[in-house]
Amino acid sequence: MKRGKRYAEAAKTVDRAIQYDTADAIALVKKNASAKFDETVEVHIRTGCDGRHAEQQIRGAVVLPHGTGKTVRILVFAKGPKADEAQAAGADFVGAEELIPKIQNEGWLDFDVVVATPDMMGVVGRLGRVLGPKGLMPNPKAGTVTMDVTKAINEIKAGKIEYRLDKNNIVHVPVGKASFTEEQLADNFQTLMDAIMKAKPSTVKGAYLKSVTMASTMGPGVKLNVAKLVN
Repeated sequence: MKRGKRYAEAAKTVDRAIQYDTADAIALVKKNASAKFDETVEVHIRTGCDGRHAEQQIRGAVVLPHGTGKTVRILVFAKGPKADEAQAAGADFVGAEELIPKIQNEGWLDFDVVVATPDMMGVVGRLGRVLGPKGLMPNPKAGTVTMDVTKAINEIKAGKIEYRLDKNNIVHVPVGKASFTEEQLADNFQTLMDAIMKAKPSTVKGAYLKSVTMASTMGPGVKLNVAKLVN
């Protein structure tokens, strides 16, 4: 992958041989976020899990204390009073079966999170091939299959993020924007790491966290000192 001149200059500021303390890593990532837009700060956690085994899957959600800095569009699948409740709670889109052809045939995906009441999962399941690969399928573990749609919407709007292993056993999550203060990013990062440590499967052999890298959208990755994160 060809990188631009700005990336090359930023990469020179990162010592690949060093595992940085959290505060130093955040300062470096912020300094290197020099794009014309407010870059997202992401964390990539390489785990020792084997996601092929169900008991070693990691999946859950956590509310970041300072949010993600992103406006999240929420689609809720619900009917009757629950649909009214979702509207009142501030859902961006609310619907039922009538949304299936719009998503399946017209490719409508103007939303970031999908919430569904349990009785609607039969309908949502028909969209599995579209929503699944995009990580948009509602899931009870992430709190997105629930009768309490108000709570789900409020938490998502407040900065709730979902984390899960990808096929390479890595977790990729945003922890804020480059415009956040170092303290805000540190709080969000610590909240995420606490949740990841709590989610450790008991069957993992060897190191649970193999590497933790922080980067902005356009900037180089900065490796963190895993030993300090685990203690």
